[in-house]
This record gives sequence, structure tokens and C-alpha cells, in this order.
Amino acid sequence: MARALALARRGRFTTAPNPMVGAVVVRAGEIVGSGWHRRAGGEHAEAMALSAAGDLAVGATVYVTLEPCNHHGRTPPCARGILEAGVERVVFAHGDPNPEVTGGGAERLRAAGLRVEGGLLAEQAIEMNVAFLTGVLHRRPAVTLKWAMSLDGRIATASGDSQWISSPRGRQWALELREEHQAIVVGSGTALADDPRLNRRLDRAEGPIVRVVLDRRLRLSPRARMFEVDGPVVVYTEAPRGGQAAATPKWVDRRDRLGEAGAEVVVLEVVAPAAVVADLAGRGVANVLVEGGAAVLEAFAFSGVWDRAAVCCAPVLIGGAEAPGPLGGAGAEKLADGWRLDRLRVRRRASDVILVGYRQGCLPELSRSVAG
Repeated sequence: MARALALARRGRFTTAPNPMVGAVVVRAGEIVGSGWHRRAGGEHAEAMALSAAGDLAVGATVYVTLEPCNHHGRTPPCARGILEAGVERVVFAHGDPNPEVTGGGAERLRAAGLRVEGGLLAEQAIEMNVAFLTGVLHRRPAVTLKWAMSLDGRIATASGDSQWISSPRGRQWALELREEHQAIVVGSGTALADDPRLNRRLDRAEGPIVRVVLDRRLRLSPRARMFEVDGPVVVYTEAPRGGQAAATPKWVDRRDRLGEAGAEVVVLEVVAPAAVVADLAGRGVANVLVEGGAAVLEAFAFSGVWDRAAVCCAPVLIGGAEAPGPLGGAGAEKLADGWRLDRLRVRRRASDVILVGYRQGCLPELSRSVAG
């Protein structure tokens, strides 16, 4: 199963909104076929592994990171392919919460006389597919909060200088995160201060990332650098008091100029995390990377609309009472009101330390819903 998980992760840049899935066919203790799901609409992992195994699949065991499907979508049902191949045993990591699949694949295989087992390395498989599982179970994109900070918890100096806190290797890690996500979110303050392009640059994912700016007052410039590169830009704003019917000529002009520059301006009743991710879910976005600034990160953190925090901590001390931290606002009044992280991972990128953890309770919630 560890091998199947490693294969599944090869699809981390290309499978969304589908899950990452890997499969291995084992006969007499030897791997005779393997495969992974490469992109949405493409061949499933089980089908690829069985094809590689050929006649050696007869009497073999299939290890797969997700319960085999039993419905006909863009590809035939994997459960049927397993039966036709003559497999005797199937071991999967966790169940598929998709209403078209849940329990159906395992039940069909058991009814046909195969030995079927679930739950092997389930925690690792669930963590790998948080975006897919969150989309199916919670009907929203999975949200990652990301920032770079100094060792004393600053994201910039008091004067606003922030480039660059992290090392070149740390910035490479940040670009890799963009490849794994379908949308990136910043506030208008960050867009104005840094004038970022917010684009993908490593050519690992297919297609452009959706650039999102939270801009209640329509401050974003139509000459911003993000309009210089291809890809969608969505600006979320609020209507003037009294609704769009009360919009001033100045507000209408700003909206229209952004539209002419290439942005889609979406007017929400309130620009809040829940409303933003709900709209992105309607656009088919499976996962969202929130890059800042401090006010936006704080809004997401204390709304509870997030799943993972990814932090690059650099070995530099900035100091200064006025130097901003990663989360703005008043913050938690008591420690009990703060958000704790589960399953924290720590690793190095050159001189930087990378910390990645999940919102407390996030993974157990998913685990209970997909128990094998």
C-alpha cells in the first residue's frame, strides 16, 4: 500500500477535482502491475495496474488507495475490471464518500466472492486527498493558509519591506504550493503593496490558476501586473450601501475598468470566507491557497473555513512592535479560542523551516466519514 500511495502522489498537480489514486497488483509476493490516476477523465489507477499485470492478475491481490468505483462515469467501473481480471483479493485504504460509490465497489466485489479489506494506511491516504474528500463531504474547496515569516513571527518590517523573508528554496516551495492548488487568494492590500502576478511558474499543473482578490472597495488597479499574464482573475467586492442600484458613477467606473482589464467582478452581500469559497465551489475549484495579507488570513482562520496551514519560517529576526504578524485583527482573547493544529510536519528547505499542519479535528472528521 505504501507503494500505491507513492504512485498516487505523482498525480498531485493534475488530478483535481478527482482524487489521487494509486494501485499495485501483487502475485506470489511480487509486484506484477502498477498504475496511478494521472488526470481527471483519464484512466483509473486500477485499470492501469491490471493492464500492466495482464494474465498475472489472475489470483492476485490488488492494493489500491481508494475503494474501487462501481459506477460508469467517463471511464468504466473499476470493480467490474477487477472481477474480469480474475483477482482474488482487494485491499483499499479508505472508502469513497462519493454517493455514487460509497460501499458499492466493495459490496460488489464481496458479493462476487472476493476477499475485500479496507483501512490499510488510511490516515496517509486521507491526508493525501483532503481536497477531494472536503469537496464531497463539505461541498466546498479545501483551504490552505500560507505565509512566510521570520523566526520572531513577522511577515514584514514596520516599513512594509517583505521581499524576501524566505530563501530561494523557500520561495520554490511556495511556487510548488501554487501548482497543487486551483485558486489563490489575496486581499486588496497585498495586491496594492506587492503588485503580484499570482501565476504558476513551474509548468507542473495543467492550465492557469484562478487569481482571486478580496476587494471590498474596488481598490485594485486595472494596470496591476496580474493582468499581464494569462488566466482568470476574480475580484470579490461588496455593493455600495443601498445595493447596486445605489452605485455611484465612481464605483461603476472602477468595476467596468477592472472588467475591461480582464477581471470578473463578483458582487457579494459580504466579502467573507464562507461566501467566497461557496462561489469558488460553484466554479468547480477543488482547493484554494490563501496567501494573505494578515487581515485575510485572520478572517479565514477565525471563520473556521480552512483545513491546513503551511508556513515557511526563516532564520531571521525582524523585531519592532509595529512589524506585522501573519494574522491581523484583535486575535484570540484566550488560548482556548485559538486554533490548534494536528499532525504537524516539519522539514527543511535550505535555511528555512517548513511547517505544515491541519486544523484540529479536520482529519478525524474526514476519517469518520470514509472508514473502510
